[in-house]
Amino acid sequence: MSKGKIICCTVLTAALILAVILLFIFRHNNLSDQELQKRLSDLPSAFTVTAHTGCMDTQENTLAAIEAGAENGAQIVEFDLNFDENKRAVLSHDAPVGGEVMLDEAFRKVSEYEDLKVNVDLKNCAALDEIKAIAQKYGILDRIFFTGVNEDFLESVRKADLGIPYYLNVNVDAKHKHNITYLESLAKKVQDSGAIGINLNKNQASAELCEVFHEKGLLVSVWTVNRKREMKKILGFLPDNITTRNPKQLNEVIRSGN
Repeated sequence: MSKGKIICCTVLTAALILAVILLFIFRHNNLSDQELQKRLSDLPSAFTVTAHTGCMDTQENTLAAIEAGAENGAQIVEFDLNFDENKRAVLSHDAPVGGEVMLDEAFRKVSEYEDLKVNVDLKNCAALDEIKAIAQKYGILDRIFFTGVNEDFLESVRKADLGIPYYLNVNVDAKHKHNITYLESLAKKVQDSGAIGINLNKNQASAELCEVFHEKGLLVSVWTVNRKREMKKILGFLPDNITTRNPKQLNEVIRSGN
């Protein structure tokens, strides 16, 4: 066989192997509609859809975003919580510059919707007791919980002892997200923190992680899942919550299974 033919065969073989590998990865990470429908029947009974702030093309951290989430099928709405220079609670991802929606306004809006819950994503812990006071004012204290609680914020949240549940935000090592030993260690870390569960990036989630955490009585919340293909993939892992900028589409996928 000539050298040229050998090279050609080698390239074709390598291409075939690569195609098989890519097909395996695609099949491993993507469920067929029939497979998804079977998995959906196993979703946790208290599964929730959270509307990320700015959902449905609204501006982030606004009353319009809360309304859009509530009116498009989300059981939970999320917004960023910060404090201005006077330690007043406002909706803002970054340091407040003035003109932000006050937390008082946001909680009043939430109270207009029966049973609507709130994921308060902490960006600052300067005056956590104010959050509790405002929630009590509008009778929604039992409808709020914290995310954004990383290792930097954990001590402040625990010290405040507000009785408000919180998820621990953890950066999961994606290389080990299928490793049971690693995941069990991670679950213990979350348990020891006093959190009700883990809040993690969609790229760090896995079916194994959800299974291990559920065995430990912990919840799994995954963010931010916006594309239909991603929704189907993450739903197949059976988490307790998915946060999305398109709650309407996520609910449609859950209802139809495709």
